[in-house]
Amino acid sequence: MAKANDPDAHPPDMLPYGFQRVLGSWRLWWHSEVVGTVDREEVIARRREDCGVSARYLFMLAMSAGIAILGLLLSSPAVVIGAMLIAPLMGPTIGMGFALATGDFSWIRQAARSLAVGTVLSILICAAVSLLSPLQTVTSEIAARTRPNLFDLLVALFSALAGAYAMIRGREGTVVGVAIATALMPPLAVVGFGLATLNWTVFSGALLLYFTNLMTIAAIATGMARLYGFSTNLSERQTHLQTFLILASLVGLAIPLGIALKQIAWESNAARQINAAVLDAFDNRARLSQIEVNYDAEPIQIAATVLTPELNPDAERITMRALGPMLGKAAEVVITQYRVGTSAQAAEEAQLSVARAREQADLDRADRLAERLALVAGVPEDEVTVDRERRRATVNARPLDGATLLAYADLEQRIGATEPDWQIRLLPPMRPLPAIAFEDEIPSAEGERALDIIRWAQPRINVPLVLRGPEDALAYVNAALAEQEIATRTEERGSGFGTVEVAWEPPAEVN
Repeated sequence: MAKANDPDAHPPDMLPYGFQRVLGSWRLWWHSEVVGTVDREEVIARRREDCGVSARYLFMLAMSAGIAILGLLLSSPAVVIGAMLIAPLMGPTIGMGFALATGDFSWIRQAARSLAVGTVLSILICAAVSLLSPLQTVTSEIAARTRPNLFDLLVALFSALAGAYAMIRGREGTVVGVAIATALMPPLAVVGFGLATLNWTVFSGALLLYFTNLMTIAAIATGMARLYGFSTNLSERQTHLQTFLILASLVGLAIPLGIALKQIAWESNAARQINAAVLDAFDNRARLSQIEVNYDAEPIQIAATVLTPELNPDAERITMRALGPMLGKAAEVVITQYRVGTSAQAAEEAQLSVARAREQADLDRADRLAERLALVAGVPEDEVTVDRERRRATVNARPLDGATLLAYADLEQRIGATEPDWQIRLLPPMRPLPAIAFEDEIPSAEGERALDIIRWAQPRINVPLVLRGPEDALAYVNAALAEQEIATRTEERGSGFGTVEVAWEPPAEVN
């Protein structure tokens, strides 16, 4: 039996002595041959330098943001990669990780300030470019950054490991590849695009991808810095807390991203099943020309175009019956069938004919819309602006005898109801604004309607408003209009609640 002071003796709940010796030897080698070869002071000095808000940092941010948003709007991967190569946000992001590892709070504040300034500035620049751009469609490059999933987290994790290692070991050329892999700027550009176009789906999805990359890079950089001995100012308790927070943040990000990945996988599998089910309703000579699926609708909406030598009037019923058990959800199927010959050339010609017919139908629809808008606005047809690509139509209406702002709003609403996938804007003439009546402390039903008309008319005419009425009623109306950033000037007439008169701000007098 081993004695109490025998070095070979160990409690039964401890690791085997042989394993402890191997582990101790490995630690000794790591600290002497790896950690001991790192010039930590030089690494920290370089990382601190990358965290400052300098003129160079702001300039490179602006350039990277501009290149990124233009590449996304043009759907050009090469241009987007150019924005990734500049990578101005990588410095403060990895610097934040090193600052957390060392517990240097002044450095943490510096890195956080640089990241906050960089994030806000990039979003504003990209939003401004998107607003000024004639192209505001959601391109494939934009859509690719609106649905982050677990794979994006893993890409950021492995890239952060490579980037932190490269910076510690003085091989910073590797950071270029890391910048491309994690891509902080393109998601921010998509956030700016979503803000400019008021598209919440694009905005929120891209923002989640940006924070996924940002948090993962910072967390992994913290872990790598700790592994290489960058922990001079941390106590053992702080180190354990830091490790817990890193793991918690990664798990917290992994849960929603894993759910998103599961949904994407289901939709990918469903797409294959839908394609097969549509073609199974025809013989093997049929070809699927086009298919569109709306998974968010209830039931799922499927619109397909099939080129077939033989038309099948029961194709939609057969497809819906087959898809029910496959998808586990109800599906509504609309199949447009075109009879074609049996040769490949005939099918290709038919496919081209379908595309041309669809394009011509869009042209005819836009022409009819322009004709209707011109009629209700009382202007020639060539004064109607129609943007087929973005599906927008705008017209300046002429003053019509007896027509109030409510009449113009109703005209726009009626035309918009017949064209739900178009954005219709009928710009009315400057007619008198309705007064907002109150009942107790809230607008009456008529007052709410007047408020809606004012919210509709002011952004189209774009002239500030003058509000006259009791103090409390003015505060209520001002708050309601401020939600749309409508400029107002108030003239108080007593206190409490009562009718608020609304008028257009008169033009400044010219001396």
